[in-house]
Amino acid sequence: MVDEQLNILDKVEEALDTMRPYLKADGGNIEVVELTDDWVLNVRLLGTCQTCPMSYQTMKAGIEEAVKRSVSQIQKVVAINVPAANKA
Repeated sequence: MVDEQLNILDKVEEALDTMRPYLKADGGNIEVVELTDDWVLNVRLLGTCQTCPMSYQTMKAGIEEAVKRSVSQIQKVVAINVPAANKA
């Protein structure tokens, strides 16, 4: 399971790398905190992403969709430090 999880985390990072240029252009970024046993990816939004009023849309329409497309096992992406981004 450890090897599988490492492989999945590599794929997650690749998916996040496709989103990072957009986040960085606005002064933000994202980091993976953990992948839970029930396939929830906990992330931390960094920089301006923490306080951006568009965090929720960015999480659901951008980041979560990119990650789920790359890693079908992921059930949900949760920004642990931005309560408004965790509504759904």
